Amino acid sequence: MITLIKTQSDNTHFQSLVKELDKDLAIRDGDEHAFYAQFNKTDKIKHALVAYDGDIAVGCGAIRAYDETAMEVKRMWVQPSHRGKGIASMMLKALEAWTKELGFSKCVLETGNKQFEAIELYKKNNYTIIENYGPYQGVANSICFEKSLIN
Repeated sequence: MITLIKTQSDNTHFQSLVKELDKDLAIRDGDEHAFYAQFNKTDKIKHALVAYDGDIAVGCGAIRAYDETAMEVKRMWVQPSHRGKGIASMMLKALEAWTKELGFSKCVLETGNKQFEAIELYKKNNYTIIENYGPYQGVANSICFEKSLIN
């Protein structure tokens, strides 16, 4: 059974999963990895989530305030051995609920165009592609999404 735990970015399991994510992104992003890495530091993240299969950490995700209405989804990762089981969608829904609890009305995020699994995840969960925002404006490898959480 999968259990989701709300935590902060200094959680050791969260940090361990983020290291795995960063290894994967370094391969996928190639020469552009350093550019993206500057926006993926975890020290400013106060709202992190870790997914456990029993007592084993198998996935993570986080949110941080983007502006007065939106939280930005960051650091989404599920171990390859646990993919295809709905864990990422479960985490994303929990992050959306947490966003609403904190008084924000939408989620935004950026992913790379080589992160095919992530693109499908966000589309499947009713995220809409938007113009690239903030530091991703004009970056060809970036795809930005948003989802309104107002019913």
